[in-house]
Amino acid sequence: MSELSDRIQADMNTARKAHDALAVSTLGMAIAAIKTEQVAGKVARELSDAEVLGVLNREVAKRRDSADAYTQGNRPELADKELAEVEVLQRYLPAALGDAELDAIVAEE
Repeated sequence: MSELSDRIQADMNTARKAHDALAVSTLGMAIAAIKTEQVAGKVARELSDAEVLGVLNREVAKRRDSADAYTQGNRPELADKELAEVEVLQRYLPAALGDAELDAIVAEE
């Protein structure tokens, strides 16, 4: 397993012990998505940390799309749950660049 996958699994075990239902369910879904990606294709394989990050980014995008749909459907309680799951998953993603940092990078090029 990749280091990131191991960390997610360990954090899920910690969340179970702490009775953190949101973290347990969210991390469980993330682990299931990672395992699905591992067996996709003809041969099962181990994912690299970069591939695990790709899976997590897809899961975040799905939850944001769901939150938007729930908001438009006047279901704010479900939208809030999806956004809370996004927060849990973002703990494992690298921090996004701010506007100033992005402008500095573009100016260098």
